[in-house]
Amino acid sequence: MKNILILGVALVVIGGAVLGYHYTYTTQENILQIGPLTATAEREHTIAFPPILGWLLIGGGAGMLAFAALSKKN
Repeated sequence: MKNILILGVALVVIGGAVLGYHYTYTTQENILQIGPLTATAEREHTIAFPPILGWLLIGGGAGMLAFAALSKKN
């Protein structure tokens, strides 16, 4: 049962990290080029995991923790 407890805690922690994690990166794009003159713009792009994934991981981890706690009593 200790393995189920550890896996449940790991799923809850990973689910919380998925809910709070957003990856942002910056790209440079050429907007205008006239001869040697160049105008560029920096754009930020954000990638985020779907929140349902985080909630499913947290729910699964909580279910495993409840199962481990209830099976210890018997």
